[in-house]
Amino acid sequence: MRIILASGSPRRRELLGEMGLRFEVVPSGAEEEMPKGRYDQALAARRLAHAKALSVAKVHPDAVVIAADTIVCLASAVLGKPSDEEDARRMLRALSGKTHRVITGIAVCTNKVTLRGSETTQVTFRTVMEEEIWEYVHSGEPMDKAGAYGIQGQAAAFVADLQGCYYNVVGLPVLRLARMLRALGVEL
Repeated sequence: MRIILASGSPRRRELLGEMGLRFEVVPSGAEEEMPKGRYDQALAARRLAHAKALSVAKVHPDAVVIAADTIVCLASAVLGKPSDEEDARRMLRALSGKTHRVITGIAVCTNKVTLRGSETTQVTFRTVMEEEIWEYVHSGEPMDKAGAYGIQGQAAAFVADLQGCYYNVVGLPVLRLARMLRALGVEL
C-alpha cells in the first residue's frame, strides 16, 4: 500500500519512519490559515489537516495520505510560527511560567475514506529568563515551529510539566495515527 506524508516537516518524517512505515513525502500546498474570531481550536486543527490531506489525495488517489497540523494555544490565542525573531521572543515570554495546549489535527485519506482526529497535550513552561529566551531565539531553532519552540530540542529545558502525548508536541501523535492506519488496514 502506497503511503504519502503530506508534510515537509523533518520531525514528522522522522516519527513516521520510526513507526516502521515506508512512505513518500509530498508537501501539501493547502493554506494554513486559522479562522477569525472565536472558534473551536481542535476543530480548526482537524480542518487544516484535512485540507492538507485532500490537496495531496486529489493528485495521488491510489495512496493513503497522512497530514497533520499542530497549533499552540495559550488561552484563546493561537501561537503559530513566528514571523521573525521579535515575534518568537514575544511568544516565548507569553509561554514563560504558564500552561498551554498543543493541539495536532490529523487526517488520513484514501480514495474511499477519510479519518480525522486531534490530540491535545498540556505543556507547562517554567519561568524562562530573558537571557535564555534571547539565546534560544538566536540559535534559530524556534523559527519554523508553532509557538516558537521545539520540545525535542533546546526548549526541552523550559518544560516543567507535560500532560498527554509527548509526540503530539513534536508534531505527530503516533498512537492516534497508528490506530487510524490500522482502521484502514495498514500494517504497522
